[in-house]
Amino acid sequence: MVLPEFAPADAYTYTPPRSARPIVILGAGGIVRDAHLPAYRKAGFPVAAICDINQERARALAAEYDIPAVYSSIAEAVAGSPSDAVFDIALVPDQFPAALEALPDGSAVLIQKPLGNSLAEATALVEICHRKRLVAAVNTQLRFAPQVAAARALIASGAIGELFDLEIRISVNTPWEMFPFVFGMERLEFTMHSVHYMDLVRSFLGNPGSVSALTVGHPLKQLASTRSVIIFRYAGRPLRVVISTNHDHDYGDRFEESFIKWEGTKGAVRAQLGLLLDYPTGGPDALDYVLRDERDAGWRPIPFVGSWFPDAFMGSMGALQRFVEGTVDLLPTSVDDVFDTMAVVEAAYESNEREGVVPAYGAPAVVEQDPR
Repeated sequence: MVLPEFAPADAYTYTPPRSARPIVILGAGGIVRDAHLPAYRKAGFPVAAICDINQERARALAAEYDIPAVYSSIAEAVAGSPSDAVFDIALVPDQFPAALEALPDGSAVLIQKPLGNSLAEATALVEICHRKRLVAAVNTQLRFAPQVAAARALIASGAIGELFDLEIRISVNTPWEMFPFVFGMERLEFTMHSVHYMDLVRSFLGNPGSVSALTVGHPLKQLASTRSVIIFRYAGRPLRVVISTNHDHDYGDRFEESFIKWEGTKGAVRAQLGLLLDYPTGGPDALDYVLRDERDAGWRPIPFVGSWFPDAFMGSMGALQRFVEGTVDLLPTSVDDVFDTMAVVEAAYESNEREGVVPAYGAPAVVEQDPR
């Protein structure tokens, strides 16, 4: 059997669609401003319309990016959209069901991650997509970040051998105040951030057999959770898979960390996610590898172009566009695939609530010997 890391989907290799369909964006928030629109401009994807109840914000983006139509409601946007439009839902999860219901049956749609706030919500969203025959993908764009794409190609080539260790470590000062909607959320770190990493692990290694996790808040912050440890188990493989996140490291940048590291039987590769080191400005990105039989050469850089924001968004939209036009036969970020990511997220929350296994503390009592 071919291991999943040696057989990535063709859509992970970025190639522009032959003829990009017009995009209609539902939402004009920060992620659209910082990532979606810069990515689509860079890729040459046509944006036909943008929709938001905040018309001032929507019109400002339309003027900056030469978007011909601005709408204040999803119904208006759908009514005015081209028949071959790809809908880009850049809203919060609570708004997904109504947005999906408003789309024409059979539409192509890219849904912002996460696919709901829970597995129950993900189930309902997938059911809507199936009933309406939507060609639906989820914007789990870290899969397409340039350094991740280059690492995926290196690993698939067999250069570092069979994977036995995958570690993702994030220790940064995340400016949660930039995302006011997260305050008051019952679930935060797994669903809004570590979902990226759980999804990424699945994209390389497939579904884990089980998940163990802990997520906690910060005593000085009014947020549900900001620090996590997640362990994936793969029966039959000697894999250590660990995701460690700490969004509260606010003691300066000297010891900040933001990386993904894959270790294999022949070598290792490490990707630095510079975006998180000084979000949203971003620090340096990097990708380096080392080979076991060439260790004297040390770690060597692998060239790549671009960064997580905005370039990964070219990949996620591009994969959907290529699938719709038929130039790739598998959509790796389909709602059906990402549903399994949400199953992993739900399992992580359940593991957190179980609070682990209680050790059998207490040495046995000393039994006095009969002196006779």
